[in-house]
Amino acid sequence: MAGTIEVLVPGGQANPGPPLGPELGPTPVDVQAVVQEINDQTEAFDGTEVPVTVDYEDDGSFEIDVGVPPTAELVKDEAGFETGSGEPQEDFVADLSVDQVKQIAEQKHPDLLAYDVKNAAKEVVGTCASMGVTIEGNDAREFKKRVDDGEYDDVLAEGAEA
Repeated sequence: MAGTIEVLVPGGQANPGPPLGPELGPTPVDVQAVVQEINDQTEAFDGTEVPVTVDYEDDGSFEIDVGVPPTAELVKDEAGFETGSGEPQEDFVADLSVDQVKQIAEQKHPDLLAYDVKNAAKEVVGTCASMGVTIEGNDAREFKKRVDDGEYDDVLAEGAEA
């Protein structure tokens, strides 16, 4: 009866209650051990919703795979707001620095289609545009044009210090 459970949990704050407990209850795994392992592996995402996959075997052994939170969650966490704008081209809810965009891009890079941090940053900026978040005081679309023109190549290069 081995199987897989996929859940979203708050980073570093999983507990044996819903949504995890009811899913793990009928399995042969030690629920507390799974919760502790998830919290250890997700503590860097403190409170941000993180996708977690638990693969378990009949003997009670398990493996945990921690995904990266959705880009929108990382943007909200970094910029410190709860919800995006209802009118993202007119009503801006937050502003990020280039370094913050780079940090989010580096966190999300493994999950994105981008080949490098510069292109990952452009994907992050696309999310910012749809949420009403500006970058360095500029509309996200204008910032993307500047990235395309090479204006931020030094900052967004692989290995560049943020």
